[in-house]
Amino acid sequence: MREIRYSRQGEYLLPDITVPDEPEVHLGKYASLRRNYLKEQKYGIFITLLTQGKLNQHLLETQEAAKERMEQIVAEMAEAQGVTEELKAGNQMLWLGMMNNIRQTAEETIISELIYS
Repeated sequence: MREIRYSRQGEYLLPDITVPDEPEVHLGKYASLRRNYLKEQKYGIFITLLTQGKLNQHLLETQEAAKERMEQIVAEMAEAQGVTEELKAGNQMLWLGMMNNIRQTAEETIISELIYS
């Protein structure tokens, strides 16, 4: 166990608590959503991850999992609904509308499964 050091603040001795350094990472959309959710709804988990120096790692893992899941769901739904390159070549507006609908549905699924859980 590490020794706890104290510093005097007026008449009080307060423990010198520092947060471990974490590497600076670029947070994407899903990582930012997860961070805000943890901060606002699961504050205990947020503080625990922050003080252990694992918050950025958790957010990065969430971002990567969300991107992978998004690609998987979009591919599966496009195949199931018959959205193909032939449709894209034949009717671009129909293809675009269907792909936007598929992406929106996939994003709703990801947000409920990974971000707000």
